[in-house]
Amino acid sequence: MTRGPLESTAWGSLVPEVGRPSRARNGLRSLRNLLLFAIAVVVVWEGLKAIGGDPWHEQVLATGIALEFRPPFKLPYVSDLELPHIWDIAGALLAPVQRESPITLGAFLLGAAAYTWYEAIIGFLIGGLLGILLATIFVHSRLAERAFVPYVVASQTIPIVALAPMIVFAFGQDIISVVIIATYLTFFPVTIAGIRGLASPDPRALELMRSYAANRRTILWKVRLPASVPYLFTAFKISATASIVGAIIGEGPGGVPNGLGRAIINFNQQYISGPEKLWAAIFVSAAVGVAFYLLVRLAELWVLRARPHAAQG
Repeated sequence: MTRGPLESTAWGSLVPEVGRPSRARNGLRSLRNLLLFAIAVVVVWEGLKAIGGDPWHEQVLATGIALEFRPPFKLPYVSDLELPHIWDIAGALLAPVQRESPITLGAFLLGAAAYTWYEAIIGFLIGGLLGILLATIFVHSRLAERAFVPYVVASQTIPIVALAPMIVFAFGQDIISVVIIATYLTFFPVTIAGIRGLASPDPRALELMRSYAANRRTILWKVRLPASVPYLFTAFKISATASIVGAIIGEGPGGVPNGLGRAIINFNQQYISGPEKLWAAIFVSAAVGVAFYLLVRLAELWVLRARPHAAQG
């Protein structure tokens, strides 16, 4: 049976066109929500400072006019030492990282962020592959699933702060320990989502493949893995931020001198003299996690471009 002209032209071209605006709207909506969240954080931050922070005064450019503001209340944990102004943190990014240093704090944190991202990506890739491998084994062996999945779940009950020094002691103060910690935080969500995704195909599709004498490997590549892609990307988005957290935590006991974890430790020791530096490092760390998440989200939209409803998740 051949398609009519209406089916082959009008309806056949309409379906992809419907998906494109939907994906564009989803991307714009995500970006809008992110900007609104950032604006809300700034408004709440400076609102608390205006209600109960320290008095402040600023010089208006070169006019010689000084503006002074005294908040009506005194709230705990809102002082300039504990919660600097947003503009002070932004100014610190443009100032030298150390006195008379040619490198600004922003450039220093950008280099540290790139190094941490490098460690996190390695852990993310290894953890993702390990999670998919474990999920494949558990889906094809109910005995292995019942025997080992409880231990996989129990492994995540160990606080990473307590586990990190043990990993460093076992593997040494090197990037290898940091990658292992990032892998540890990455593989679990991928494993659980992979089990769910690989078991999600329609039973009729599996029966059809078996009726054609397809072996397990063929069914895995042709049916199970394509059906699990939306589930895996949900786990990848979680693992992207978790790998950044793992890399930052591991850089402390791991003795890595170049990452955001070491920068946070160093600026924490200098907090009394420069709290803006520590807050700047925290914001850059958060930005790295958000950027990694957005990259995975863009990859999800591209891979699932033929399945717009699955890409909306």
